[in-house]
Amino acid sequence: MLEAIVMLFRDPNMQWIFLGCSLLGLSSGLIGCFTYLRKQSLVGDTLAHAALPGICIAFMLSGVKSMFLFLIGATVAGFIATIGIGVITRHSKLKQDAALGIVLSTFFGFGIVLLSIIQRGDYGNQAGLNRFMFGQAASMVSSDVYMMAIISVLLVIICFLLFKQFKLISFDPGFARGLGYPVTFLEQLMLLLVVIAVVAGIQAVGVVLVAALLITPAVAARYWTNQLSIMVILSSVIGAASGGLGTLISASVPNMPTGPVTVLAAAFIFLISILFGSSKGLLFRKLQYRKVKQSFELEFAGEVAIHANEATTTPHALSRKKRQQAGKGSQT
Repeated sequence: MLEAIVMLFRDPNMQWIFLGCSLLGLSSGLIGCFTYLRKQSLVGDTLAHAALPGICIAFMLSGVKSMFLFLIGATVAGFIATIGIGVITRHSKLKQDAALGIVLSTFFGFGIVLLSIIQRGDYGNQAGLNRFMFGQAASMVSSDVYMMAIISVLLVIICFLLFKQFKLISFDPGFARGLGYPVTFLEQLMLLLVVIAVVAGIQAVGVVLVAALLITPAVAARYWTNQLSIMVILSSVIGAASGGLGTLISASVPNMPTGPVTVLAAAFIFLISILFGSSKGLLFRKLQYRKVKQSFELEFAGEVAIHANEATTTPHALSRKKRQQAGKGSQT
């Protein structure tokens, strides 16, 4: 098996795909932690589906398949989607989850319509544009990997520099606002980082599955630690491992898509975490419950023994015992 893996890595195209998917998982797991902690898991899915019409419009205006132009189009579409979510929640009685569902379905439907127009229209160089629906990691080239590397480094630097601010607005935005932090700007910046991470992953896993790489590594990391700094590192490592493992499995099996296998790899790691996690895993909680139960039983048994001993040594108990012995003596 080791020889087969070595043979796979001798292929230059395989090296680019492996590196690109690993970088994608790292950046998605990093920014996904803050999205998960802010209870905005559906935001990543909404922004992923909202990116499709932005990509289509960017292609229709430019006529070229450029990752940089797609990034701009998807970013603009993502901002319009976030504005729409804010307008719906502020000016109606709908909650955020309903607003997210409305925006998600509307933008995704609009993107499908634009994609159909492109495929039926007289647009040159349109072949392969539909891969953004479900992803096609095998089509990645060195320029795409360089773009993912730049995006990953950018996300890591921003999250490292603004870690304290992101931590505050994730747990207590009111307290952060009281300290004088620009909470609104930081929230919009975080949404921008989510949009960038989503667009970077669309080519590999597609708009349908990219949200899974944002949330699954973060949730898996949560079962191993209660510290945010460690959780961010673990989530990034789990995301990178999912990307690398998905690439290896898809390359080993003929006609196996890389994107869905990467998501399944992340789900497998999540399953391991939920069972054996050292913080909130089911096995850990079971062992902790058994330990507490044994400790309680020992403590209860000790208290029963103490009370029994006290009951036999009190003056009332001694006098009663003497009366019982005297009664037995008179009977004899």
